[in-house]
Amino acid sequence: MAEYLDREHFIPLRKNDLMELLLHDKRLPPARREPFRQFCRLVGATIHFEYLAKLEELKDAYAPFDPDADTRPARPLAPEQWQECEDKVFAAFASLMKRADFKRLKTEEIQHAVRQTPGDWGLHVDLDLNVFERLEVYMRGDVVREQTRRSWRGLWRLEKRKVPMYQRLALVLKLRPNHRLDPNLDVSRVHFKIFKDVPKADVDMLLPGGRPRITRMDRAMILWPLLFGLGLLAYHGSLYLPSWDVNALVNVATLSVAAAFCGYAYRSYYSYRSKRQAYVLQLVRSLYFKALDGNTGVLMRLFDEAEEQDCRETYLAYFCLWLCAPPQGWTAAQLDDYVEMYLEGATGLKVDFDIDGALEKLERMRLVRKDAERYTVLPPEKALEILDWNWDNYFKFNPNSPEPPV
Repeated sequence: MAEYLDREHFIPLRKNDLMELLLHDKRLPPARREPFRQFCRLVGATIHFEYLAKLEELKDAYAPFDPDADTRPARPLAPEQWQECEDKVFAAFASLMKRADFKRLKTEEIQHAVRQTPGDWGLHVDLDLNVFERLEVYMRGDVVREQTRRSWRGLWRLEKRKVPMYQRLALVLKLRPNHRLDPNLDVSRVHFKIFKDVPKADVDMLLPGGRPRITRMDRAMILWPLLFGLGLLAYHGSLYLPSWDVNALVNVATLSVAAAFCGYAYRSYYSYRSKRQAYVLQLVRSLYFKALDGNTGVLMRLFDEAEEQDCRETYLAYFCLWLCAPPQGWTAAQLDDYVEMYLEGATGLKVDFDIDGALEKLERMRLVRKDAERYTVLPPEKALEILDWNWDNYFKFNPNSPEPPV
C-alpha cells in the first residue's frame, strides 16, 4: 500500500458522475448495470440517512452558539452547561472535517501564516491572536496556481505568477472581548466560515481583528522628510526672519527645500492611505467571491461534502472488489493500490485513497467478507437484499421483523 505526501484522500468527482463512470466501464456487462445502479442509489440513501442524523445532532449542539439564529431556545442552557456544549461543538466539527478530508493546521502553521511579510498589496496585516478564545483552521487542496496581476516592475503589464494556495479553507472560532472588535459583538457565539482559493500569504486577511499595519519603511518615508523639513523651517526661521538682508534669497531657497520635504512627507502619507484604501477595497471584492458560507450554512455544506466523499469511497471499493479482484479477494493494500491506479487511468486523478474508511463502511453495511487478510464482496443482488433490510429496520416498530439475510 503506497503512501503519498503530495496526495490527499479527497476525490474531486461528483458521486453521480463517478457512478456513471463505473457503469460505463467495459468490464461491466450491460445486464449487470441496472443492479449496480440500484446498489449505488441505495448506498447513497443509507449514507445520507446516517449523515442526516449527525447533522441534526450537531445543529442541536450549535443552536445556543449560532450568531445568525432567529429562534429562541425553549429551555436556555444552564451556566455550567455552556462549556460542555461548546466543547461538543468543536469536537463534532473536528470529526466532520476529518470525514470531509480536511486537514487541521497546527498552531505553528497558523502563526506562520500570520506572517511579517506583506501580501500582494504591499501591506502588512497586524493580527493579534489574543482576540481569539478558540481558533481552529482547516484546509483541503494544497495547490499552486497561476494568477495574473500588474506590477510596477513589469511596467503595469499583466504578468503570470505561481501562487501557493488552499482550495478550501474552513475556520471555527470563538472570540474574546478586545478593543479591536466591535463592542456590540456577542463574543459568546461560535463562528464557522469557509472560503475557496485562498493564497497562503493572505490567510491572515480572513481572520477578524486584523488591520493594515504601517511598516518601518512607510514610517521612515513619512516621518524623516517631515522632521527634516520642519527642522529646516525652524532653524532658518529663527536665523533669518528677524532681519531681512542679503541672505534672504538663501533663506527663501532653504524654505523652499523644507517645504518640498514636508510636501514629500505628506505625499508619502497620502500614498500609504491610498494603498490602505485599495487594500480594503480589494479585500471586500475578494471576500465577495471567495466566501462560500458561514455558520449553519458551513455545517450543511460540509456534511454534504463528507457524505459525497463516503459514497465515492464505497462505490469504488465495492466496484473494484466485485469486478476486478480474483476469486480469493484482495488484501487492503492491494485494493488500495488498485483503486488509486484505476482512478488515475480512468480520470487522470492522483489521490491517496482512504482504504480504511472505505472498508469500514462496507463492513458496517455487511457487504464485505473477510477471510484472513483478504476481502471479497457480495454480488449486487445479495447486497441489495441486505441494504434493503437495513433500510427497513432503521426504525423497528414491527416485533415480527424477519432476520437479516445471511
